Amino acid sequence: MWERFSFYSMLSLFVLYLRDPVNGFGWTAAEATGLYANYLMFVYLSPLVGGFLADRFLGYRKAVMIGGFFFMAGHGLLSIPTMWAVYAALTCLVIGNGFFKPNVSTMVGNLYPEGSHLKDRAYNIFYLGINVGAFLAPIVMEIVKQNVGVHAAFAVAAFGMVISVAILWYFKSLVVHADKKFAKGVIVVDDHVIEDFNTSANADQGTDDHKGASGDSSRSRLMDTIPNSKRVLALIVIFIIVIVFWMVFHQNGSTLTYFADDNTDWTVSGTISNAINAFWIITLTFPLVWFWGFLDRRGKEPSTPTKMAFGMTLTGLSFVVLWFGASMGEKAVKSPAQLSSGEFRINERVLTNLAAAGLSKDALDKIQKTEGPDGKKTIFGVKFSPKKDEATAAVTSGQDQLIAAINAASPGAGNVHHDAILQNAHLFRVSPFWLIFAYFVVTLGELMLSPMGLSLVSKVAPISIRGLMMGGWFVATAIGNKLTMIGIYWDIWLQSTFFLVLACICSIYGHRTICDLETSQESDAGRVNAKVKCRSKRARRSNCASPCLLFCYFVLCRNAAIDSVAPRAFRAARQLSSRK
Repeated sequence: MWERFSFYSMLSLFVLYLRDPVNGFGWTAAEATGLYANYLMFVYLSPLVGGFLADRFLGYRKAVMIGGFFFMAGHGLLSIPTMWAVYAALTCLVIGNGFFKPNVSTMVGNLYPEGSHLKDRAYNIFYLGINVGAFLAPIVMEIVKQNVGVHAAFAVAAFGMVISVAILWYFKSLVVHADKKFAKGVIVVDDHVIEDFNTSANADQGTDDHKGASGDSSRSRLMDTIPNSKRVLALIVIFIIVIVFWMVFHQNGSTLTYFADDNTDWTVSGTISNAINAFWIITLTFPLVWFWGFLDRRGKEPSTPTKMAFGMTLTGLSFVVLWFGASMGEKAVKSPAQLSSGEFRINERVLTNLAAAGLSKDALDKIQKTEGPDGKKTIFGVKFSPKKDEATAAVTSGQDQLIAAINAASPGAGNVHHDAILQNAHLFRVSPFWLIFAYFVVTLGELMLSPMGLSLVSKVAPISIRGLMMGGWFVATAIGNKLTMIGIYWDIWLQSTFFLVLACICSIYGHRTICDLETSQESDAGRVNAKVKCRSKRARRSNCASPCLLFCYFVLCRNAAIDSVAPRAFRAARQLSSRK
């Protein structure tokens, strides 16, 4: 719990810290997103190395201790307000994650006899602790940040790891035997813990160990009758889904945090939004497990690929929710034709940049606050903040006078370009319930896809290359995290455009790949029959991809700012639709 507390403490603050021109470094959203994406990529590659070193040389407990010390060093370095400290901190955090994350879950599995049903209960408790830490971290960070400062908040994250390492050291006698053997098939990815042939979501807690072992053996024998080439092909399809899912889902630490900070009408910063996902995981996990068990007892539980298809669909729908909310906000903002002569809006960060650059108080006083147009006072309505530092602003004294004031300020003020002072549709605020509801939907998708995908990989992978295929899952996750760099377009596209593109990517790749992968599972008597069926690809593209692409195309073309990009990006839509 404390390790995840420190990890999510850092993640909830990081991009906003980089963008902060006063307490941070004044980076653009594109720059902050790029560093965030690279960090996440290495975070999910490092467990491959850390797990190998623990298996061969260090042992699990020692590896976890080493990882804890690197975590402490990393969070401590982030409390130093210099750029070199940021890069040194990220290096320590990547190394620490590599040693800590894969090996602590292995130790949990080693606490119980091989095949024991108690492992399922232990991992449920372990998983609950993980998400309690992830839920509390952003809340504590917001409180410390507002009352003490952002650097003190990073120091609190380091203190969380001190508690984690101290607990492990004090109770080492209870886990010493867990360091002496290797638990087969224990994997942890993005805080989801799965064992080979995991049946915790479907099996009755009263099932005895021998019956479970017999079912696992039957699954293994039946799976061995399927050619390895088809099984590997099925896994490649799954890896494609994994890449797309994590690319979209891990916008929570960058663009969704920006949206919460800049475009939602609440009195706290975007840091707090990172607690929403963990809250929904804690709330929804056990009801969803019960629901799958309820369907299984009636012989109606969907297959794993079907669950994954539902997961991708829900992930896409969550961004449709955000697209709708952002569209409402953008429509409420005045168009250039509606502005009075000499009136234009500026982003609140421009005001902060001007002040930090040395613009005089007299010049800043010429920038008058104006409230945006009134929105509907509903739970999902648009509502502009009355606070000056959070509202849109209008320059009523004329652009020329403001630019002259900037030029008269200190030389550093020249870094603030006048082309940033313009009317744009990014300046709106909507109810935070849009974001909360979107997280509810995407969390359902996460719970249906991530654990289910790991379970399917463990079942389908040929025994001779099972470790390689599990490594492939980590690599696919790392690639997806790297592709979160799509967030560099956050300040270029409209928010509604950005969310719509992500929704369409989920829809296209989710349904397109699931259409090519047909796996049927029979859970009664522990039987599994998996196969890949290569269908008519042209027909599948027409039926699945074309409507999504066309929908995306028409909506994007409404925005003149990217009208020149849309035809190139979605030319395939016309070609596919003509083949029907």
